[in-house]
Amino acid sequence: MTPEHARAIYFTGPEAVVGELCALHKQVLALQQKVTAQEEKIAQLSKDSSNSSKPPSSDITKAAKKPPVKKNKKNRRGGQPGHPKHERHPYREEEIDEFRDYHCPSCPDCDSTDIALLDTPPRIVQQTELIEVVTRHEEHRAYAYYCPRCDQTHYAPFPDEVLKQGLFKARLTALVAYMKNACHASFSTIRKFLRDVIGVRVCRGYLAKLIQKVSHALAPSYEELLERLPLETRLNVDETGHKENGDRFWTWVFKADLYVLFRIDKSRGSKVLIEMLGREFEGTIGCDYFSAYRKYMKDFNVAVQFCIAHLIRDVKFLVKLPDEQTRAYGNKLLAAVKRMFKVIHQQEQMSPADLRAALEKAKKRILRIAIDDAPSSLGEDGKEQKNEAQNMANRFRRHGEAYFRFITTPGMDPTNNVAEQAIRFIVIDRHVTQGTRSPKGREANERLWTVIGTCALQGRSAYNFILQAVHAYFYDKPSPSLLPGFT
Repeated sequence: MTPEHARAIYFTGPEAVVGELCALHKQVLALQQKVTAQEEKIAQLSKDSSNSSKPPSSDITKAAKKPPVKKNKKNRRGGQPGHPKHERHPYREEEIDEFRDYHCPSCPDCDSTDIALLDTPPRIVQQTELIEVVTRHEEHRAYAYYCPRCDQTHYAPFPDEVLKQGLFKARLTALVAYMKNACHASFSTIRKFLRDVIGVRVCRGYLAKLIQKVSHALAPSYEELLERLPLETRLNVDETGHKENGDRFWTWVFKADLYVLFRIDKSRGSKVLIEMLGREFEGTIGCDYFSAYRKYMKDFNVAVQFCIAHLIRDVKFLVKLPDEQTRAYGNKLLAAVKRMFKVIHQQEQMSPADLRAALEKAKKRILRIAIDDAPSSLGEDGKEQKNEAQNMANRFRRHGEAYFRFITTPGMDPTNNVAEQAIRFIVIDRHVTQGTRSPKGREANERLWTVIGTCALQGRSAYNFILQAVHAYFYDKPSPSLLPGFT
């Protein structure tokens, strides 16, 4: 609007001025609403792994690294003064296959032969080497016999274990399965290793058959954990994507104190929890705020510990929103949550009674801020304008107690980090193998991942366990147990 246009409206009369002002006011309000909507959209698009539950791999850009803190003295490479020294433990005497002794025939300085052997322990250098021939080939011969009475030729029967084993016996079969799932090797890589190192040529189809043999061998061990799972008092649960012939599946992880169990399912809903844990589960589940866990909690009155690490990321998103009151609310809530974690980090310096009292105090502060201090503003249409803040407040109104179950549940962690750590190697395997191609492959992955995750948790060798299970399967012996103390 030019000054001349404004004067013309002014001299026209009050009604013209009022009409023009009202029109401009409506235009300003419309533009403000449009700007607010765009800012909220930008904030939604700015969600990444630091302020939401999105994985780090989904981040379009990475946050700039902070400049390194300058120190007065630059540390040298390697071990630092005062740090404990890490050395390989030497082999025990019973583990040595060959001993080689070295003696001095004369003095290395003066060539005198008048030297005496001391009782001082010798210097030792230990070495390890692959033997040149790493495979042994067997040929089983079943001879033919003719029976004149029935006029037929009969072959001597092969032992059952020979027929089950096929070309590869137990050690090679276990090695293939270990390389495939624990080392994330493709069938092509395993073929090259067998050809160039072991000296055996096989096709990919045969390697796939070996994985199925191992899957059958691990079935009893896996079923044992499936039966025990609903009886656990504490579980941490998480899920990640899985593909099968291009279709979307989900890999679920159930982390108990003594084992880790994996399940691949088409569903990401609560029906998986019902199938795995039942309708009368009496333990406590550690998980994120995903809807499947909330539905399972609501329908069957299950105790849940929602992950506070995920909560912190959601609160950090509030801090990045354009609305000033929402940002202030987010900062206040974030400070209260961090104060609670400060108490958790100091728990070793506190008595159990003092720790619980401090945590209860922090809990009340967080609930009060989350529910009472959430800003609210209704627009002209009566709709809430500060949706993000009110959504957070409603979350605490409905499920606030579920964020603090760890205070009264011994051994329960306030975060779901243990489940996320257990599922991490699955994500690596997913990128290498691109998923599965059949229900049998899916089943094999469930069982092998369960063995690998459980053995890592217990400090056991996954290869040795697979070997024991395969040997038991070939010779019809009882399968080994993944539970400590069981056979």
